[in-house]
Amino acid sequence: MTIWEHVDEVASAAEVEAALRWLAKRASGGGPRAVLGEAINEPASEPAKALRSLVAPTVSLPAGSVGSRAFALWGLIVDEIGSTGDARHRHTLIAAFRVPPSPGGTGWKATLGARFEQLLPLPVVFGDPPPTTTTPMNKAWRSAPRALAVRLAEKLVSLDGPGWQRYIDIGRAAVEVPDGRDAWRARPASNGAQPVFVERMLITAVMHRRTVRRRITERDIIACEDGVDGFDVHSATGWTYDPADLPVTALWACRAVASPREHPGAPVMTRLRFRGTLRKGERYTFVSEALDGQLEEERRWLNVEVDHHGIAPGGLTIQLNFDPEHLPEACWWYAEQFEVEQTRQPPDGAPHLLPVGDGFVRHTFVEGCHPRENYGVAFRWKS
Repeated sequence: MTIWEHVDEVASAAEVEAALRWLAKRASGGGPRAVLGEAINEPASEPAKALRSLVAPTVSLPAGSVGSRAFALWGLIVDEIGSTGDARHRHTLIAAFRVPPSPGGTGWKATLGARFEQLLPLPVVFGDPPPTTTTPMNKAWRSAPRALAVRLAEKLVSLDGPGWQRYIDIGRAAVEVPDGRDAWRARPASNGAQPVFVERMLITAVMHRRTVRRRITERDIIACEDGVDGFDVHSATGWTYDPADLPVTALWACRAVASPREHPGAPVMTRLRFRGTLRKGERYTFVSEALDGQLEEERRWLNVEVDHHGIAPGGLTIQLNFDPEHLPEACWWYAEQFEVEQTRQPPDGAPHLLPVGDGFVRHTFVEGCHPRENYGVAFRWKS
């Protein structure tokens, strides 16, 4: 029996934070995932001792090989980094743990300081104009691992065998697509597609009764041509009747300008204008919110229609906060399906099913999202 075959203690957030900081500074050609694999495979090694608080809980993965346990743990870390709300903290953690893709698709540098330097050209995130030193990144690094460690410590305690499964795919996607868009090609977009490629889209939906009261969307995009100065949105969620127009407001790094209807009954489009005009290949981050005042309506899904040049693998995350008085009976994710398929509940045990638990549901789409397709999370209400 190895020290990984039996775990009788629960790691504190401080222990997890210490392990994270050690992992970020560890130089390895294979990246953090490879170091995690070494720690699992060689219990007497230095990585095993430094990372015990992280790797020990993966013993609950049923019949888990070294590789699957490493991928599951790496996927959990990547998923939690992706859900970090503070943009500075999130990008600092992405660089610290070498989460692909790196800026410019050139690959992450070996040292922590060099990786922070790779964040300097990012527009807006660390200042406008961007900083000339890594002081903002180092400042974010003081507190970002602590908040990440708190969330990881809670997950490491609660995850059981089946709970680890979804993170294996996330971990594989974050290793096998090292160069982001260059390594994964979306299908061709239509002529009318918005000229942007989305590296990351985080949607947080707050439910009231059985409707989506608030839908906050954060987008990290790359301009696909010169002259991109905004993004068009109309936030219509799926429900039992016709889609409803939702008023959209700008929350950060953009301003909302309503566009006139093309014809009666058409959705009201809102133009989220950026703070400047982007050149081809330039990155930009902005946040918007949609509010729904029809609180008596019953929504059956939250949908994302890809009307641009696609979303990077692992780049789309949807998280829902259900009303505790109105929890759905079942919840599942769908991708590239007809509407009739989206509303059809998968059978018991299907990987598309999502645990409702206490009402917090999140799913990250590990595969890339193609233009002209729909992706989302559907739910069935109790009678």
